[in-house]
Amino acid sequence: MKAMFGPVLFHLLLFCASQTFGVRIQSVPAVASDGVIQTELERTVSLVCQLDGGHETTIDEELVWLRNGAVVSLKEGNKKGQSSVCVTPVIYEDNGATFTCHLSKNVTVTASVTLNVTYHPQLSGSEEVAVEEEAELVLQCSSWANPPVSSVSWTLNGSVVDLIAGGFSLTNDGFTSRLTANFVEKSLHEGAYQCIATSPVYGESSREFRVTVTEKTLKLPLYPIIAGVVVVSLTALLAVVSRWDKITKCCR
Repeated sequence: MKAMFGPVLFHLLLFCASQTFGVRIQSVPAVASDGVIQTELERTVSLVCQLDGGHETTIDEELVWLRNGAVVSLKEGNKKGQSSVCVTPVIYEDNGATFTCHLSKNVTVTASVTLNVTYHPQLSGSEEVAVEEEAELVLQCSSWANPPVSSVSWTLNGSVVDLIAGGFSLTNDGFTSRLTANFVEKSLHEGAYQCIATSPVYGESSREFRVTVTEKTLKLPLYPIIAGVVVVSLTALLAVVSRWDKITKCCR
């Protein structure tokens, strides 16, 4: 009995092995061993999903692409046997995006890659800032980057800002660095400020702020003035009305 089933079982296992196949993703830039593709803003990432191993009939197997779990729309000729997806240009929202390819008939046969988009802080150029004496001065610059910046520093006229002497406060939420002075004085706060962000990949990026402190202007309260004008106008109108009879008699 064992002699009868031995060859049959062997051929059955061989047949099943010839029918098994998977999918694999090739990319430009190349995907690393951990499934991550390193790229930068404005670049192009090309992904190709192919059936891996198996049988000649696998050329008819349909492939499906997902981006973060959402189906990617493919043209009709870009589904069977091999399928391509192009990400261009790469944008901020592509950072951390996962692209998955699987068989249409078997979602367990799948392969995935994840994009790691690196970018430097968007700091450049200069800005003119005018602020009145005794007012509040707020300067801010973006420190948003991937990988995160290692440091953000501020200078005033070429020297590191003295937070205590200048009455400054400095905050950084990981996205924006803010330098604030609550009570502006011309001698302390006028000048050229520079925000400098240091990236472990891209080096230094900076933005300049040219701050001019102007004299404090006298600001009259608007609502009391309006109320006063209304009262005076009504008083004059009532006076005219009350004397209207005498005025008409004089004119007869």
